[in-house]
Amino acid sequence: MTDDERLFTLEEAEAELDELRRRLPILRQARQELIDTGERITSAVELDGGGVEGSAWFRAQQTLRAELLWRAEQGILLRDPETGLVDFPAERNGRRVFLCWRLDEDRVGWFHESQAGFSGRKRL
Repeated sequence: MTDDERLFTLEEAEAELDELRRRLPILRQARQELIDTGERITSAVELDGGGVEGSAWFRAQQTLRAELLWRAEQGILLRDPETGLVDFPAERNGRRVFLCWRLDEDRVGWFHESQAGFSGRKRL
């Protein structure tokens, strides 16, 4: 843990959920657009240098970058963009842990030790 790293209480993590529910699908869509347009650009480069597909790729890249920067500024760690898995750095019983939440979950109800990861999740 660094001195300037934000540690979340359960209440603070839960206060971020509405915004995460709004923003994670945007991130997921931008990521998929990058993948899709990247494939189309590869094909289009042979014909016209990337053209319109290149523009879509750059828009998706800007959106993805903005969403990732927002999370970083908030201190929220994106673990899996497909499932919307995020971790909130926290402290529990004097130990560094991560409060763990996924987009399909109603509330932050899990945590895991800093070395355990998703498979080591335990109920709060």
